[in-house]
Amino acid sequence: MKFEFDIEPVEQARPRATRMGKGIRVYDPKKVAVFKRQLGMLAKQQMLDRGLEPFDGPLEVCMEFYRPVQASISQKERARRLSGVHRPTVRPDLSNYIKALEDALNGILWVDDNLIVSLQADKFYAERPHLTVEIRRPTYREEDNNGKPIDKSPTSSN
Repeated sequence: MKFEFDIEPVEQARPRATRMGKGIRVYDPKKVAVFKRQLGMLAKQQMLDRGLEPFDGPLEVCMEFYRPVQASISQKERARRLSGVHRPTVRPDLSNYIKALEDALNGILWVDDNLIVSLQADKFYAERPHLTVEIRRPTYREEDNNGKPIDKSPTSSN
């Protein structure tokens, strides 16, 4: 099941802390909190439109993050980046994008991100910043009598 969200990816930043009486309150920076809230709303709408509940059980997830091309580069380099010849090797780190997305979609696309047993993630440049998430059930490998692998997918729904 594939989902596409028209929102610019935002990386998970270090949490902020503030003193509240005798305790400390930890919270996301404003930019991250806004991103998580907006992505959550977009995901809830797509789940409602498709009549789906959050996925439960083991999941394989593929994430693609499309970020804008910097304005201060040549047209030739811009074309290379948009064609995929040059991929983003600059900050923010891919792992920080992943963490923000996983947190934002907890309880919406999946019951909890601890259900993700396999993850593939990529960063690309694009004219229109967005992100995609594809969710699949894992393929289980069994062996036949000769020791050769047989791929089997679970028959359970959802």
